[in-house]
Amino acid sequence: MPIRSTHVVDGMLALRSARAAAAREGAIGREIVTLPLLAARLVGGFATPAGTDVLYPAIQAALASQSFGDIGPVAGLPGMPRAVLHALDCAWRADLDLSSLADEAPRFGDLHRIENYIRDHIPPAHMLPRDLRDSAGKRIDLAHRLLGSVTLSGLGDVDPLWQPLVNELARVTDFTWELPTPVEQTWFRGSIRKKPATTPARTTVEASADPKSEVIEALRWTRQLLASGEVHAKDIAIAATSTQDWDDHFLAYARSAGLPLHFSHGVPALSTPEGQACAALADILANGLNQERVWRLVRRLPVHPFAGQIPSDWFVAIPRGAGLRSLDQWREVLAAARPQRRGGELGEQILLPVLELLARGADIAGEAGKRLLSGASLAMWEEALRSAPAQAIGLSLQALRVADQRDPANSVVWCPALQLAACPRPYTRLLGLTSRSWPRSENDDPLLPHHLLDRRRLHPVGVADRDRQHFKIIKAHTRQQLVLSRSLRNAKGGVLSPSSLWPSDEIVHKRDRIPGHAFSEADRLLARPRDAGQLAHVRQSQLCWRNWQRPSTLTPHDGLSGADHPAIERALARVQSTTSLQRLLRDPLGFVWRYALGWRSIRFQSDPLQLGAASFGELVHELIGGAIAALEPTPGFARASADEIEAAIMDASRAILHAWPLQRSVPPPILWRHTVREAARRTARGLAADDQVRPDTRSWTEVPFGQLHATEEEAPWDTAVVVPIGQTGLVFGGRMDRLDIRATGDGARITDYKSAKPPPKHQRIALGQGRELQRVLYAIAARALLPEVRTVMARLVYLADDPITFELKGDELDGAVGEAVGYLSAAMTILRSGRIAPRWEQDIEYDDMRLALPTDRESYLRRKASEFRVANQPLNRLWSAST
Repeated sequence: MPIRSTHVVDGMLALRSARAAAAREGAIGREIVTLPLLAARLVGGFATPAGTDVLYPAIQAALASQSFGDIGPVAGLPGMPRAVLHALDCAWRADLDLSSLADEAPRFGDLHRIENYIRDHIPPAHMLPRDLRDSAGKRIDLAHRLLGSVTLSGLGDVDPLWQPLVNELARVTDFTWELPTPVEQTWFRGSIRKKPATTPARTTVEASADPKSEVIEALRWTRQLLASGEVHAKDIAIAATSTQDWDDHFLAYARSAGLPLHFSHGVPALSTPEGQACAALADILANGLNQERVWRLVRRLPVHPFAGQIPSDWFVAIPRGAGLRSLDQWREVLAAARPQRRGGELGEQILLPVLELLARGADIAGEAGKRLLSGASLAMWEEALRSAPAQAIGLSLQALRVADQRDPANSVVWCPALQLAACPRPYTRLLGLTSRSWPRSENDDPLLPHHLLDRRRLHPVGVADRDRQHFKIIKAHTRQQLVLSRSLRNAKGGVLSPSSLWPSDEIVHKRDRIPGHAFSEADRLLARPRDAGQLAHVRQSQLCWRNWQRPSTLTPHDGLSGADHPAIERALARVQSTTSLQRLLRDPLGFVWRYALGWRSIRFQSDPLQLGAASFGELVHELIGGAIAALEPTPGFARASADEIEAAIMDASRAILHAWPLQRSVPPPILWRHTVREAARRTARGLAADDQVRPDTRSWTEVPFGQLHATEEEAPWDTAVVVPIGQTGLVFGGRMDRLDIRATGDGARITDYKSAKPPPKHQRIALGQGRELQRVLYAIAARALLPEVRTVMARLVYLADDPITFELKGDELDGAVGEAVGYLSAAMTILRSGRIAPRWEQDIEYDDMRLALPTDRESYLRRKASEFRVANQPLNRLWSAST
């Protein structure tokens, strides 16, 4: 019959390690517990220590249902349940009787009332620590039969709460405390067996640049030990007093290194797929509906009835640029896209009830979690809701930790020093030995500060003393190798001073040092440039860097290509738009990137507080087009009164106010209405500033031409006909902002509207360095498509502030057309020659592909300025022109 024995340990690392050791030894009858579990075993039945799953709901209920004298003003704050539980836990561990302290300060009375409320409202099997201890003491005579011999293993200290129970157990059972050196406990009445201290066979003191460098050095050290073949993962530990400064780096680098690293204190919940599903749901409940948040939630949801039933094409025909911030907008776009979905209404039937639930906000967080989450993600969600109100669930999720999937019995462990002191390992590395961390400074409890309760009554052993004690225990019980590590600077660059425990003979590791053992493939290649140089992409990057440093040579990395390159010829042969022709003139290399290589600039569809300049211009253009279209052909824009024009603008504004949020991201409702009003104001002033138009004039807006696919729009010409540009061989199509034609057919006027302010100098603008090419191109199109029209005028109208108009007609227009054709021919010659180079673009808003250029763009362009100027010689005159 196996001999019953009980080993008492402290912390999850010691608990799991001791159980693994018992399994290896075949120790049948040995029970591994903590002190609270030991007390619960004595009480018997279904008794268990009350955990956060029952304590948090009870505290929240107590704060909501009770009226308090001292903490009443802050009882409803989001962090209050956590602060109350922390204060009560400290008081329980210190074995303080809150009822006897109630007369000293009203706050103790408030905490005592909460304690009584918790005791009365948690399930009977869940017991508070002092109640559990007292109930166990009443059954102390059964201890020998229930527990057998008892051993306290690895504990350096016992909280005052459990000291009476420990001494009672020592009286009635064979009780031994394996006390680590150099700790002394004079209050204990049982047998003490000292764990002999050892001196590490090797001690190393290393300083690194910052916390990330500390992690890199720790993983290199780990790899070196494992690569030796003499050290097992279960013998290696890495620790710090507080782990948050290093957690993210360990998560990232350990995965890339493939090392078996166990987080004994748990990994951040948000670093797991299940935590990301919770974060996506919390984001919608806290910040409201929008398309990006709904997409993120659907992608992150676990296998669940909702995620499994929604059709895969639920998003078909929904504009990806639309904000969709309200439930009504979702209903409208889903209904409009219904004919495009294979399942018809099925997507709406599944998605809309969920959106209706989410639109109710954080108040239904519990219901939303049960409906949309399952398994581990649902457990995380419920745990986060227990520790804080639903409105603050995002903060709860950030603080939440979950167990990783590794076992400490076959893994390198990363843990707080508190846990390592209870379970030392032969090979240990201690991080963060700076004056801020070893030892840490002591802070007051938020609810039980020092002026209300002496700090030493609440914490008999201070944080600083405890950190020093842990350091001594770990140092005394690390048999093989102890490495002490610190950062020279923090993550923000601030200088850090060494800890008082730091030896003087340190080794400083530079960032670019060559390690003896690399922790990952990337680290190996960094340490061995010759090996890295064998990789094609590394050789290419090195060549690129050398080419960027050659000031007097145009290289392929600058834009040099073969003459008459097929990709460039295809790009020039396509039907051009005014945008592509403008890019061809302004930036030949950008034209190649966009139209020959198919590159696209990054578009962030975030929730804007205001429309960008380009989007606001589109808004104004659409208002102008809607207003004129409403007045044509009856009564006709030229014959309409001021009131009719204003009414048409208002109708167009209402239509856009409703339609745009279903198609693209727009500002929040109040700002969006203000934006539309401002655009309508500029539209009205621009249309009112027109010269007197003859009553027989017909107006069109957004007039298509060169559209290869036939349109049903009314136009004064065949919209499928493309327009050639002189003798260049280029053809183009597009849409004119506005076209006015007299009924007699002898005159036409083209208008290009600009919603921005005019240039600083009120000068006549022709091509505007290639920026104002549209009206000249539209004039070419009008002459080609309306050969019977004798007179063509091209206007550029700036609508901001007082509208200003710039006109081109007659010889001046002919000259601008000739210049445009000549410069386009010159740009084509540059592309076909293959000597293509970037240009220095002062207008930063225009260069939407600057990410393709080196990071230090200005110095790069300055270094090669002379060579680039030679390559772009045919266009330099255009770019330097004042008009």
